[in-house]
Amino acid sequence: MKNFKDFIGQAIYVVHALKGYEFHEKRVIELFGENNLSFEFMADGDVSLITADVLEKYFIPGIEAKLSKGILSCTLNHILCYEKIVAKQNRYGLVFENDPFFLTDFPKGIEKLIPEIEKLEGGFLISLENSTLKFPSYWQTQDAKHLYRARMGRMAGAYLINLEGATCILEDLKHKKCDTVIDWWHNDLIERGVVKMYWAHPPLVEQGSHNGYLNSTISSKPRSVTRRISWVILKYFVYYFKRLFNEKRLVD
Repeated sequence: MKNFKDFIGQAIYVVHALKGYEFHEKRVIELFGENNLSFEFMADGDVSLITADVLEKYFIPGIEAKLSKGILSCTLNHILCYEKIVAKQNRYGLVFENDPFFLTDFPKGIEKLIPEIEKLEGGFLISLENSTLKFPSYWQTQDAKHLYRARMGRMAGAYLINLEGATCILEDLKHKKCDTVIDWWHNDLIERGVVKMYWAHPPLVEQGSHNGYLNSTISSKPRSVTRRISWVILKYFVYYFKRLFNEKRLVD
């Protein structure tokens, strides 16, 4: 089995903002350092750097009236990650938003996925997070299987994308500009067959903007003890009870 560094190399990107998220930046540096992960902040799409030409290149006309500057910046930074992956010809890339919490030993978690990842064909994204609290049901999971093809994403806080997936997305972008926030845009790409989506199960990452520990560049919800408690209760209910029912989110 390949180890994490041989598999990913230097292709780890963290979507970030230039100002206002210094705590997030410090925390990411510490977290990734503790896990011996080399990474690059992607903030080239910061609000302060978005021009009319940039909007025209990547987004539909009038997008600034539809999405906030923070959402536009976040979405653009994801797209710029794909450009980096293609420019560097990274076979795979990991993309995070700046509020990740690892649910397990992250490098070892990825290593468990590698044999299945290398058997996948075409362009794809692999959701590594639990942010929407969507999981395969008990009846859909299989022993020793970690990847499940899905009909939709689970937000864009932590995912793996392959070179073909990044290439296909950028090629599609030349003909059909982005018209919404990154999470929903991924779902549109999946629905139109531009890329495939897989869910890693169990998930490896949790977003701090969802579990109540952090806010994010596109979330108006503040961190709070109440939100943390609510998240734990809801996660427990969904994971241990709701998974008794198939919800047809996976591709058969």
